[in-house]
Amino acid sequence: MVRLVVNGEAREVEAAGTTPLLWVLRDLLGLTGTRYGCGIGVCGSCTVHIDGVPARSCVTLLSSAEGARVTTIEGLDPDGAHPLQLAWRTHNVPQCGYCQAGQIMTAAALLEENPNPTDDEIVDGMNGNLCRCGTYQRIRAAIRTAAQSAPRPGGEE
Repeated sequence: MVRLVVNGEAREVEAAGTTPLLWVLRDLLGLTGTRYGCGIGVCGSCTVHIDGVPARSCVTLLSSAEGARVTTIEGLDPDGAHPLQLAWRTHNVPQCGYCQAGQIMTAAALLEENPNPTDDEIVDGMNGNLCRCGTYQRIRAAIRTAAQSAPRPGGEE
């Protein structure tokens, strides 16, 4: 039995420690927003946060997530009102939509670390998240919009 906190809820999972976290999230916990893309951690579709740090869940073993706080796209903002989720809709970012949960989770970590990134910093921060539809310009625009609309530390807007 492996214990972890997923989207703020303590969970116990009965699975082998060598099971990729992605399959635990999707198959055992029913959190299907996190997607399988490449299976080797290079496309970013399966990105989640583990203790606040973006991680590729397809190559993260369940045993290494034991006791951790895992946040999936479903837990970023259950109402879909996170500044990135709003900006994604404003800029019509998704085309097929397959990679977008991983894109948003990577962008959320980027903005947490750097609340006002330059375009070059956005490109660097999003490096390794692939979009087969090529919506990179819309992704950058949405990240800029989210950065401008996100509340600033200390209550400053």
